[in-house]
Amino acid sequence: MTGQPLPGFRDFFPPEHAALRGIFDAWREASRCGGFTEYEGPELESLELYTEKSGDEIVGQLYHFLDKGEREVALRPEMTPTLARMVASQHRNYRKPIKWFSIPRLFRYERPQKGRHREHYQWNCDIVGEKSPMAEAELIATLCLGLSLLGLSAEDVVVKVSDRSWWDSFLEKQGVGEKEKPTILRTLDRLEGATPEQRREKLGPLAGAVEKVWEGKMEDSTALGEVRRGVEALGYGSWCETDYRVVRGLAYYTGVVFEVHDRAGKLRAVAGGGRYDDLLKRLGGEDLPAVGFGMGDAVLAELLRDKKIEGAKVAGAEIFVVAEKPEQGMAMGLVGQLRRSGFSADFDPGAGKWGKQLEMAEAKGARWALLVGREVAEGKLGLKELATRKQSEIRWTKSADGKICLEPTPGEWAKVLS
Repeated sequence: MTGQPLPGFRDFFPPEHAALRGIFDAWREASRCGGFTEYEGPELESLELYTEKSGDEIVGQLYHFLDKGEREVALRPEMTPTLARMVASQHRNYRKPIKWFSIPRLFRYERPQKGRHREHYQWNCDIVGEKSPMAEAELIATLCLGLSLLGLSAEDVVVKVSDRSWWDSFLEKQGVGEKEKPTILRTLDRLEGATPEQRREKLGPLAGAVEKVWEGKMEDSTALGEVRRGVEALGYGSWCETDYRVVRGLAYYTGVVFEVHDRAGKLRAVAGGGRYDDLLKRLGGEDLPAVGFGMGDAVLAELLRDKKIEGAKVAGAEIFVVAEKPEQGMAMGLVGQLRRSGFSADFDPGAGKWGKQLEMAEAKGARWALLVGREVAEGKLGLKELATRKQSEIRWTKSADGKICLEPTPGEWAKVLS
């Protein structure tokens, strides 16, 4: 047995998992505040679901195999096809616009590098059934709220907003045919950071016209202007800027697109999304307008580390009940009672020495040590706040039905030691 996970996969020990859960908490809270409802789908889907959207060339990037029923299946590399399948099956049961979010685990067989693994978690938010540019504005605002809940600000990140429909019109005016457009758009998407010489090499005759776009010599599209006004009205105008260099290479985008980048420009895009009005229909679903974004945990975690923003800490039980062997029965009764009352409580099953148990309580991050000593026979228990070392005494009684009652209750302990 090796000591390492497979290449591109990650172990989450308690400290790393606590930080990951902190990211999830921010994502869920921002989604809740934005009125989005959580959904989930299977990690294993039909391979056809992905080849219908992206063509057979995507197969090389997937974990796929024949299952025991001789079906071609794949671990999900993204959530949008699953969303499309689910919306197609039951959208009539939901009032439009549908506002859903999910935090799926996704898998892609790619070369691992900084900020990119073969598995990652991703925050997906989508609005289905709404044509107004205010849907994009709402998504961008929700995205910004999620980042702010993690301690990031407009000084740390920027939302770069562009318009794929503008690019479609631009390429048409330059004589690019429909069949060539996807290839050109993918090329444009990869030119971030390229030199003018590299752009000329990649784009050929288009290079001169594109260079003017790169220099900002164009008029904003109507849709982009409306989205920017909506984002500003929602309070996140300072987070956004127009940048037509953002193209988003996926062919299914039909309108405004956006990406989140760190202001220092050190990392890959933190998040990306846009309008995809034709995709649900192309995947065999209903002809419904849609817009969404995805934000992965890997690049975001890199950014938080770069900004020295600490993640959530490992959370142990709030109350640790300390007792040696003679009082262990009473201690276990207290632990059970506290847990049934909604408090997090722990104890030492081995009933070690008093000092060792207090060390264990501190190591596990408990706030309170509830001390069950010889005074228990007199209806007394010790109470210690571990961080401050303050100590006091509380009383316990047993009701007629055998329930242990503490006076004062755990919710009042802070007042006792203030």
